[in-house]
Amino acid sequence: MFQETPIYSRLVAERGDIPAQVRHAAERIHRDMAQVIAPEPSATGSRPQVGPLFCTV
Repeated sequence: MFQETPIYSRLVAERGDIPAQVRHAAERIHRDMAQVIAPEPSATGSRPQVGPLFCTV
């Protein structure tokens, strides 16, 4: 697993946690796009589940 270094901690303090912000933005966009391009509901009216964009380990 990733171990934070002092320089990374300082960059996060100065600039913000950019990787986390990008992950959140990508997940939001993925959810929005899944709603836009989702197939038509089936005869039962249920919509298929959409999985996460990224895998977390």
